[in-house]
Amino acid sequence: MKVNEDILERLNKLKKTINYHRYLYHVLDKQEISEEALDSLKNELYKIEQEYPELITLDSPTQRVAGEPLKEFKKIVHKIPQWSFNDAFTEEDIFDFDARVKRFLGENKKVIYTCELKIDGLKVVLEYKNGILKTAATRGNGKVGEDVTTNIKTIESIPLRLNKDTDIIVEGEVWMGKKVFESLNKEKSKNKEALFANPRNVAAGTIRQLDSRIVAQRKLDCFIYDIARLEGGVPGEQFKELELLGELGFKVNKHFKYCKDIQEVINFWKDWQKKKDKEDYWIDGVVIKVNEKELQDKLGYTGKAPRFAIAFKFPAEQVTTVVEDIVLQVGRTGVLTPVAHLKPVSVAVSVVSRATLHNEDEIKRLDVRIGDTVVLQKAGDVIPQIVSVLKEMRIGKEKVFKFPAFVEACGGDGRIEKIPGQVAYRCVNKNSFEQQKRKFHHFVSKKAYDIDGLGPSIIDVLLEENLISSFDDIFSLKKGDLLVLPRFAEKSVDNLLEAIENARKVDLAKFLVGLSIDQVGEETTIDLANHFGSLEKIKNASLEELESVYGIGDVVAKSIYDWFRNEKNQHLLERLLREVKIRSNRVIEGSATGNKLKGKKFVLTGTMEKMTRDEAKDKIRALGGSISGAISKSIDFLVVGDNPGSKLDKATELGVEVLDEEEFLKLLE
Repeated sequence: MKVNEDILERLNKLKKTINYHRYLYHVLDKQEISEEALDSLKNELYKIEQEYPELITLDSPTQRVAGEPLKEFKKIVHKIPQWSFNDAFTEEDIFDFDARVKRFLGENKKVIYTCELKIDGLKVVLEYKNGILKTAATRGNGKVGEDVTTNIKTIESIPLRLNKDTDIIVEGEVWMGKKVFESLNKEKSKNKEALFANPRNVAAGTIRQLDSRIVAQRKLDCFIYDIARLEGGVPGEQFKELELLGELGFKVNKHFKYCKDIQEVINFWKDWQKKKDKEDYWIDGVVIKVNEKELQDKLGYTGKAPRFAIAFKFPAEQVTTVVEDIVLQVGRTGVLTPVAHLKPVSVAVSVVSRATLHNEDEIKRLDVRIGDTVVLQKAGDVIPQIVSVLKEMRIGKEKVFKFPAFVEACGGDGRIEKIPGQVAYRCVNKNSFEQQKRKFHHFVSKKAYDIDGLGPSIIDVLLEENLISSFDDIFSLKKGDLLVLPRFAEKSVDNLLEAIENARKVDLAKFLVGLSIDQVGEETTIDLANHFGSLEKIKNASLEELESVYGIGDVVAKSIYDWFRNEKNQHLLERLLREVKIRSNRVIEGSATGNKLKGKKFVLTGTMEKMTRDEAKDKIRALGGSISGAISKSIDFLVVGDNPGSKLDKATELGVEVLDEEEFLKLLE
């Protein structure tokens, strides 16, 4: 059969993408897309290869187990090849599996199955000699794994000596309990460190620690579920094999079940969908195995997986959340994509705050409105998807979204137009995206906000994926928005979000640099900051006042004047100032810039409206004053904002002069 070129191209793209993400996940223990998303890609590739067997190659992801072992550990060659399971996602998939088994064995053959919970952890292979643990290895590439024996010995549930002196090779799953995971993250939060994303990654990373003391502290656990080789032979049934493992002293997950037909298998799967969250470990599906070993041997293996077993994955997680806004974001070609800004919600082990609505027709099909409660799904898709609207949750205040005539992000006059013959809209100004990219590159540079890790290439990805369209969008990015993007690993995402958080406080001069005002460079912003001392004064300055600033000519003054009177720019400032705080209004070099407050001691309490406490302290110090944290008779002034607390009472009692914010600002003048 001649293969369509589009199918061949799709197949090659799938191979390349799957290999990339499988390497990240199984070799480097990094994750850029969800496991469900990777499962979906593998499932699509598998179906294409089943339809066109002539396209199956030895290097296809469906023909291999995982990536190469890490170099930090000694290698162990597996005596028994390590397989992985094919996946099923629907009841129809499981009926097909049952039919394949019966066709292979003979239609009239009665088949019994054993069902086990599929634990989300790291596979290990343990070898015992005369009942004593000899080696422990990761799965690696199926033929060669990493020697993690020392680390495995720290796991209390793994016996160092069995209840019987026998030679045996067993397989199991190392995992971290939810309670331990939460405890670790509490400690990290207390130390202001980046949090772990999920227990599976922590377990995998822990087993690969070179220092076994760290492994011991993490309190890992392990279930053993299979005998790969046993002196004298394995039991004749999978169910009895699990019972024997328990007798030998291994920890075996107790929730395995003997199922007389495929319907009982499906009932078990459905039952555990409801119960899975009650356990202390993460369960992502059910493993189904033909119970009789004799039949397993007859069925055998494909190049990559056993024919007698399959992993029946649980459906993608769905949650509800609220659409807080719908905004239009500009893509590389100028096409406008409506994106729902959501109340942040955890789905599939990541926090999601955005979902694409694709186009105007999709908005109409869903009938989604601003303020709606929606069902959000993160299944095999890379991008989270709004599945439906819970219209019964409406209260009458929801707003219908309509495409406007103008979009600020388009640049120029902001006009948009419908693409002939399509449902999409685009910017009339065809050059807006490149200009937008350059401005974003400048905004995050060292001269402006200096956001470490947010370089031009990452900015371009965020723009292309419609995650940002305005400077303030950078400060609303969430972990779930970034983890689904290509080449975004968990650690780098944590570091980036921390850098963004640190950038929320910015000096006035750098704030002005980031605005990309025509003709205004770094030195000009310093002159503006030192001359006017506040953003408000710069905004309201007349053309003559701007021209009077040393170093600023009439052309630059006109550019500044016009920029602050542009309505679009005013909206940008409003949004940006909701996300960031101007930390210091003047660029202060050396010690104090004046002696007006020399020798005066200040205490600050409460929340100030026009500046932060840090800004107020900078102003006091710049004029020669000093700051104290406690009220005493030696204090000259207590500056109070909203909700001042007990310091106000004590200052009144001691006769310390009290200044409200307006009085304090007058004093500074």
